[in-house]
This record gives sequence, C-alpha cells and structure tokens, in this order.
Amino acid sequence: MTTKKPSDKRYGSRGVSVRVKTAKMRSNSSARWLQRQLNDPYVEKARNAGYRSRAAFKLVELDDKFHLLKPGARVVDLGCAPGGWAQVAVQRVGASGIVVGCDLLEVPEVTGATLIVQDFLAPEAPEIIKQLLVGAEADKRGGNALADVVLSDMAANTTGHTPTDHLRIMHLCELAYDFACEILAPGGTFACKVLKGGTERELLSKMQRDFATVKHAKPKASRSDSAESYVVATGFRG
Repeated sequence: MTTKKPSDKRYGSRGVSVRVKTAKMRSNSSARWLQRQLNDPYVEKARNAGYRSRAAFKLVELDDKFHLLKPGARVVDLGCAPGGWAQVAVQRVGASGIVVGCDLLEVPEVTGATLIVQDFLAPEAPEIIKQLLVGAEADKRGGNALADVVLSDMAANTTGHTPTDHLRIMHLCELAYDFACEILAPGGTFACKVLKGGTERELLSKMQRDFATVKHAKPKASRSDSAESYVVATGFRG
C-alpha cells in the first residue's frame, strides 16, 4: 500500500489518496473496491456519525433538500439493509414517529424502528407491512395507520446489461409506487431509487397526476460513477 503526497489536487477531502496493490488472494475488482472505500470521504463520515453505511448520507441530503422526514412522521423504508436509512429516519421523525423497514437481508436492530426480513415481491409483503404500521399506530396513537413517507432504496441484482438492469429497478420502483399510493396519507411523500434514464414516462405521468411535485435528484453522496438517482414525489393528493 502506498500513498501520494498531500499536495496533489486529485486527493479527496482527507488530503491523502490511498492506492491498494493487488495481492495474491485479492482480485483486481476487490482491489479497486477497497481502494475506493479507503478514499471515500463519506465512508469516514458515516463511521464518525455512527451510521452503518455511507448511503445514510444520501437520505440526509434528500431530506435536507426536500424536507421529507418531519417530527412524528410515519415512515416505510423498503430495501432497508444495512439500516443506515432507518437510522436517519428514526433520528429525524423522533420518538413520536414510526419507522417500519423490510429487506431480504437480516438487519441488526435499529432502536426506534421495526425492521423485518421480507421479500417485498412476495404477495403477502404489503399486508405484513400494513399490519406493522397499524400495530405501531395503535400503540402510539390509538388509531388506524397510514404512512406519511414511503422510501425505496431497493435495487435488483445487476447483470451488467444496462437496459435489463434499468427494467429490473423500474419494476421495483413501480411496485413500491403502487404500495405507496395504497398507504400514503394526503400530503405524503414517495422517494425511490432509479437508474440513469430516470423514471419511465408512464410512471412519471402517474406521479405527476397523484402528487403536487415530482423531481429527480442525485445526492452528492451517490458516487459520481454510479448510474443511480432518486425520484422524489411530494404532496400526495390521495
């Protein structure tokens, strides 16, 4: 492992760039991933802030820009592993808020959130999430629940074939959107990850019909070489 001189303007905010050499047991792709992690300022920021992943700052930036997570809000976090978005949501909605998340992977407990291992594509998944919201709402407020915010950071396994990957993630986005329209309260918010190319025209038309404003955004925490961005729809008409 070698370092370059801090005076080089190509270095990140930490001032030092780390170059990882390929070892006998390390592939070129693994070396590139490790080098990127070591030189990523958001990895260090996440560690210092106690977040489980750098991705937490994507939600931080989206919330700072669009004001999605208000105190007391009821939030659904789809594709919640490893839990960074749930951590941010809990912090920002406060003790009076509700955060329910699901993912295919098991996620360590996040205090203040209810996280389940569940395939959102399974037919029973939407009803399970609804029941969790109803239970949490009954415990905290004594009434039936809707959500104020539906977040989806779900991503399908990539194939390397851009059109196929785009179709896969848009399928997840469409399913998340349909679910959001079932459970969002009037004035609610939907935010979802999409790939380069943005939101499909038909889905975008639905969003523009159902929400007061629809915008695309790419947080600074999203790597510049990533094709991902986010569509944020606010002011659900119900």
